[in-house]
Amino acid sequence: MFFTNNNLQGYAPICLGAEDFYIRRLYLRIQDCFGRPIASAPDVWFDVVERHSNDNNKTLKRTGNISRCLNLGSYNYLGFGGADEYCTPRAIECLKRFSPSTCSSRVDGGTTSLHNELEECVARFVRKPAAIVFSMGYVTNSAILPVLIGKGGLIVSDSLNHNSAINGARGSGATIRVFQHNSPDHLEEVLREQIAEGQPRTHRPWKKILVIVEGIYSMEGDFCKLPDILAICKKYKAYIYLDEAHSIGAVGKTGRGVCELLGVDTADVDIMMGTFSKSFGSCGGYIAGSKELIQYLKYTCPAHLYATSISPPAAQQIISSIKVILGENGSNRGVEKLSQIRENSNFFRSELIKMGFEVLGDIDSPIMPIMLYNPAKIPAFSRECLKKNVAVVMVAFPATPLLLARARMCISASHTKEDLIKALEVISQVGDLVGIKYLLGEADKQQQERMKLE
Repeated sequence: MFFTNNNLQGYAPICLGAEDFYIRRLYLRIQDCFGRPIASAPDVWFDVVERHSNDNNKTLKRTGNISRCLNLGSYNYLGFGGADEYCTPRAIECLKRFSPSTCSSRVDGGTTSLHNELEECVARFVRKPAAIVFSMGYVTNSAILPVLIGKGGLIVSDSLNHNSAINGARGSGATIRVFQHNSPDHLEEVLREQIAEGQPRTHRPWKKILVIVEGIYSMEGDFCKLPDILAICKKYKAYIYLDEAHSIGAVGKTGRGVCELLGVDTADVDIMMGTFSKSFGSCGGYIAGSKELIQYLKYTCPAHLYATSISPPAAQQIISSIKVILGENGSNRGVEKLSQIRENSNFFRSELIKMGFEVLGDIDSPIMPIMLYNPAKIPAFSRECLKKNVAVVMVAFPATPLLLARARMCISASHTKEDLIKALEVISQVGDLVGIKYLLGEADKQQQERMKLE
């Protein structure tokens, strides 16, 4: 049986969790649709390693064969995930100079000139006075939040925030309340109620109130209603924590995220968080804010004090990619990339909707989830796409509720029109086969209305 160890008699099962029934009865049967290994850079086209199973999918073995597939799953929004004419040579040169790792934390021997340059570069890019960087995006949320707020504080979190923010909030010891996804009205209702009641049992005023939202919600593809939420936070004197993991670099006229896209002054956002593993083709994360905040984090955050600092070549990749985005490398490739990802995303989204798929998310968002709902459609859709050399990411429980499964498409500036058309043809064919064009009738009606207007 999966996750059992019969050698430890008398011990409680160490791997038995609340999801054990789901793992045994569903996940094991379709696990070939998840965690597919790749054998190349996560570029527009990449090599997917083929696997097979002799025990009904309980175990998967690599065959040694690869399939060249169109990549619709990686967060390679601006195309920096593959070889780049400006970034790659500099990362290689940095590797020769500094080595792959600093082998130390930032407060010991792990701060190089690159780390200081990177923090200055990030602060300037997001238009905040200062920034601090970490070697892992997930840890940026989960380690920072317990430092920012603790017992006696109140965290008000969007219901669809990322797991890293959820775990960070739980680890803080603060009281947590959740508001309906992207609903400023419900946020105000929660804040008003909690401020009136105060802390549990004592009813004393909250020591601090922190509202956590995301720029683009990674499983929904929609933008945060930041202007409205910000106005409510100001009204009730609550700090706002903005997670821009998927939006920084990918949206806005100059790639500066949802603040730029929605016309919000970054000075009004108290804590700005983001990651480097999406638009910048690297790894790690950052927190940007006031100089006092960043100095405080450098004194107190365990991810800064104890964790190994970000790899120097990874830091150089981020610096170089930001220079390309801002045009500081002497070219206009950054402007072209930002224009292309917006054009690609909107074209792909509009075509999917015309085909009758139920597509979540907003215009200009590079993330577009196609709703499957029925878990049985996960393996059918994924396997059929792979047969036609299109690699897609399936999102299922526990990342989403059991009956809200979806296929999440991530569009890149490096996708050509031919790439997108091929992907659309394959997805349409598979959609007909699997039966997930839930809005086909509605799409036909819209098409007829357009023809009448013409």
